[in-house]
Amino acid sequence: MPENPLVAVSTGFAFRLFAELVGRQPAANIFVSPASVALALAMAYDGARGETRRAMAEALGLGRLGAEDVGRTAAELLQSLDLADPQVRLTIASSLWAGDGVVFEPAFVRHGQERYRAEIEQLEPGGADAAAAVNAWVQRRTGGKIAQIVDQIDPAVALLLINAIYFKGSWARKFDQRLTSERPFALLDGRRKPHPLMSQSGMYQYYDGRGFQAVRLPYSGGRLSMYVFLPAPRSSLAAFYAELSSRSWESWMGRFHVSEGEIALPRFKLEYEVRLNDALKALGMAAAFGERADFSGMARGERLRIDEVKHKTFVEVGEEGTEAAAVTAAPMVLGAFMPEERFSMVVDRPFFCAIRDDQTGAVLFMGSIVEPK
Repeated sequence: MPENPLVAVSTGFAFRLFAELVGRQPAANIFVSPASVALALAMAYDGARGETRRAMAEALGLGRLGAEDVGRTAAELLQSLDLADPQVRLTIASSLWAGDGVVFEPAFVRHGQERYRAEIEQLEPGGADAAAAVNAWVQRRTGGKIAQIVDQIDPAVALLLINAIYFKGSWARKFDQRLTSERPFALLDGRRKPHPLMSQSGMYQYYDGRGFQAVRLPYSGGRLSMYVFLPAPRSSLAAFYAELSSRSWESWMGRFHVSEGEIALPRFKLEYEVRLNDALKALGMAAAFGERADFSGMARGERLRIDEVKHKTFVEVGEEGTEAAAVTAAPMVLGAFMPEERFSMVVDRPFFCAIRDDQTGAVLFMGSIVEPK
């Protein structure tokens, strides 16, 4: 199990949230950053009280972790990820955009700065430049890959919490572009479409599980990796997801072993956007969105509630490596070792993938790729 308790908690939350999203859109490409969502919600949790705090703790799976524990372990995790790997670019940034006329609790602001490294910005809801300022911040923090997270800032918004993650890493062993070729990729409906598949062979960390194959593809430096899980031809992505959970994930992580083989992986690029309100309510967090939400630890004499949780991601996987970015925005409104048998893994049908920090166990991104584009 991961040493940092917040990693264990966020991993459990990641797979529950992912299951909700896949259940709602089983035939869609889905790519999310559970780390970004969890960090944004952890900032809000710091200011929650009463039933709202209990509901958020249940949805996030915090168990016995209190706000102090969450904040402390978040700071430790961010510090560890700062040193993740000098050969990859990984940046995590948060910001708190405060509206006019709301007096925020000094402790909440201090915790945001100290525990989550949140930048404190002034927000002018309804102002012509408000959305532009927020989007400019997002664009800077995501390497220009996500240019917009808000269309406009509603005058009712008193606080906007944002987390952004940007990742860019080269494969430890790059794919040779000369070996990339058009091959048929089987879609969920049985159709087959030609798509570029990158190929290479050699020694890999590999796992032949029950009903699937899995391979670890490390990035330069070796600490961060992409894990690709391919259901067997006789199985399906739906059957794989029925087995996917934080418990099975942790079990599988310990079963990879060195094997010689070959892999063919689709080159793909996609953007994904989702409103997480319904999924988070289904996980038990409805109290945070209702008129009776209690975020009195944020502001004095005000009734704040979460208006929405908006999540947007970008990912591009190619011969050189991977570039990925994510933003989570939560506007708050007043209201109420020895080679084994050689394997072959041709990823020519829908698959699951995740980008993981192998030292802390933190899952930074995960995706369901049913039709690479």
